[in-house]
Amino acid sequence: MKNLKQLLEEAGSDLSHIVKTTTYLTDPRYREPVYREVGKWLKGVFPISTGLVVSALGQPQWLMEIDVIAVIPDDWQAEARA
Repeated sequence: MKNLKQLLEEAGSDLSHIVKTTTYLTDPRYREPVYREVGKWLKGVFPISTGLVVSALGQPQWLMEIDVIAVIPDDWQAEARA
């Protein structure tokens, strides 16, 4: 989530512009702690979300991966961020 926040900010956006998330888990037992952590970062943001359990991810050591879509409003001023 820290990396995601940084990438969005580098693009002139922030976490509040996330409209969709897709979370990939390699074990369904990770669902609760992962969603809890994502919820901390997205407090007050309510994107559409999909969760999938997969057999593997791009790197063997990865346990989860999150893919997001963010839409920056036309009237958004990146320098106005708090």
